[in-house]
Amino acid sequence: MAEQQKQQANLDEVVLEQETGGARVAILNRPRQLNVISDRVVYLLAQFLESWEKDEDAKLVIFKGAGRAFSAGGDLKMFYEGKSDDSCLEVVYRMYWLCYHIHTYKKTAVALVNGLVMGGGAAMVAPLKFAVVTEKTVFATPEASVGLHTDCSFSYIHSRLPGYLGEYLALTGARLNAKEMIAAGLATHFVPSEKLEELEKCLLNLNTGDESAVRAAIEEFSTDVQPDEDSILNKLPTINKCFSAETVEDIIKAFESEGSIDGNQWIATVLKGMRRSSPTSLKMTLRSIREGRKQSLPECLKKEFRLTMNTLRSVVTGDVYEWSPATLEEVKNEDIDRLFEPFSSEKELQVPSDDSNR
Repeated sequence: MAEQQKQQANLDEVVLEQETGGARVAILNRPRQLNVISDRVVYLLAQFLESWEKDEDAKLVIFKGAGRAFSAGGDLKMFYEGKSDDSCLEVVYRMYWLCYHIHTYKKTAVALVNGLVMGGGAAMVAPLKFAVVTEKTVFATPEASVGLHTDCSFSYIHSRLPGYLGEYLALTGARLNAKEMIAAGLATHFVPSEKLEELEKCLLNLNTGDESAVRAAIEEFSTDVQPDEDSILNKLPTINKCFSAETVEDIIKAFESEGSIDGNQWIATVLKGMRRSSPTSLKMTLRSIREGRKQSLPECLKKEFRLTMNTLRSVVTGDVYEWSPATLEEVKNEDIDRLFEPFSSEKELQVPSDDSNR
């Protein structure tokens, strides 16, 4: 009876570990909560990744999610409940370190993404050499709509997407499907969902982390895809024209102007969503991504850590559910500057300046 209870407790854990030959699998296991990332999820993922990286028998690491989502991102309830007493500090710190670890991981890793993947969840996908998506995959970085900013290394990732697509995705929270993720460079292979289980079995039996062998295995199941005709990826000239503007106000003004042109009816819906977002978050997010274009990964993560902690500490505003200031015009540049101010050295995120020293 005790052994059965132990097995059930293991199955109820928020991240499950699976070992098959040389493969190690991390399964995000909060399906009812769309596998949102809690402090326990961060702790277990970090523990597993560190252990597997040191294990000579571990050749290949696979990430997947239970249920209909890979991961809907960070658990906002956890962050907001920890605002008042700074108890969120440790998990935020650990989360950004986990992002750094994933970006610089020494072993071959594959993400199998069959459903929703957002924010911090996508930070476990976009940096990998192999990110497999299906017709059920939906990607987004909607943080500005909940009073935060595009984080978990996405000021680094988005600033390196084609043209000004990164600014567009961050400021609008727009969703991409699997075909669009591949075209944008946020995923590597499209595999129909009915073939995903068979692909996973193939990967589990490879017993190697050799990138050529892993790529060949995935390509046995993958299909070449292109964005649909009405895809946002086919509207990049318009996006680049508008989202290259210097300020959020100028971006919206340019976008409104484009929206009056025949064939650009899609813009009205996007603008409506932007106007519902936090004005402070929009300005913070745009600046973060613009700075990210010239920053290294460690610099982006350190900056994002400051922004997250300063937002949760309400350094400028208690901008959580009711935006204050309520309009872009009321947001002061000096307040945005305060959000970006470096901490004292001992309070900064301590990640190595290059991965050879981590």
